[in-house]
Amino acid sequence: MPEIVGIIIFTFVLSLMAVALMIRLSHKKSWYDKINERKIHTGNVPRLGGVGFVSVFIIMAFFITFKFPTGHLGIRFLPALCAFILIFIAGVYDDFRALAPRHKLFIQIIAALCVVIPDYTFHRLFFFDIGFFSELNWIRYPLSFLWLVGLTNAINLIDGVDGLAGGISALIALIYAGILVILGDTGSTALLGLCLAAALGGFLIFNAPFPKAKIFMGDGGSQFLGFILALLPLIDKGERGYTALPLPYAAALLIIPIFDTIAAMWRRIRDGRRIDSPDRSHIHHKLMNLGLNARGVDGVLYGLQILLGGVVFLSLTVKGIRSLRLLCVAYLIGIVFFTAIHFMNQKVKNQEPEG
Repeated sequence: MPEIVGIIIFTFVLSLMAVALMIRLSHKKSWYDKINERKIHTGNVPRLGGVGFVSVFIIMAFFITFKFPTGHLGIRFLPALCAFILIFIAGVYDDFRALAPRHKLFIQIIAALCVVIPDYTFHRLFFFDIGFFSELNWIRYPLSFLWLVGLTNAINLIDGVDGLAGGISALIALIYAGILVILGDTGSTALLGLCLAAALGGFLIFNAPFPKAKIFMGDGGSQFLGFILALLPLIDKGERGYTALPLPYAAALLIIPIFDTIAAMWRRIRDGRRIDSPDRSHIHHKLMNLGLNARGVDGVLYGLQILLGGVVFLSLTVKGIRSLRLLCVAYLIGIVFFTAIHFMNQKVKNQEPEG
């Protein structure tokens, strides 16, 4: 236990130092975040916070993988570690020179294959037998592949308010770690989640809206977070241990970025725009339209994430139909929240004077 605590503290301190270094270097080199129609900030803010905390996490992930080798990490996990690096490098490159969507997708496909081929996949839809699809069999490969590619982009869409993407991701990582413990993993996989939260903690010291962020994570950070948060529930004990979190439970923890991504895709298809075109209608934009500042948006969405995490956590402590009922409650909370914010935002817009 003291060793685990030491690793977590070391990760936090190293991330703190790395992000501080990136702030200094970014100002020296004028590496600032580009302002577009999706962004709400003004002024010159460094955009390479992801270089700081992601590089620290990757180092710690290699350390954990080979310091605490198990059936689900060790050599088998090496392709996934390579996928970390690939996603990270592509994201940082995108921060400097925008990658074409097809090139970005190609890289994400390669990274997802590095995870799925070693059989880090969803094995079941539920922890209890429901007959149909209790065992996913071959379907687990395309399902897990689509999950990885889809989630890699989801965190990027909510990365629009100081402290939001990093804070939500840190909360999800902590909840994952807690869930992995109650599922019987008291070692390396849970430690990966804790180290991710610690690395994000070092970044959030500089990214929190008090009064405003000193650095942003950039695509190098947001794409990596989407990928690692998609990967964590796929890590099992090996040899058909089935401790991987089933898809409906994992998706419930990621309701905020998933629902926001689905809403964004629907808006763009409905309006005849490209799927990757930016807009100012994401959940954080809607909350700000209702009068909240960055701290208010963070408070509301952090609270929602904690509530969702608590419900999912409780659903894993019970069995059978009671677990399914609690899982449905998590989705209902997400649906009610997003629906209410949508109609409240529409009401505010309709009350605005024309011209």
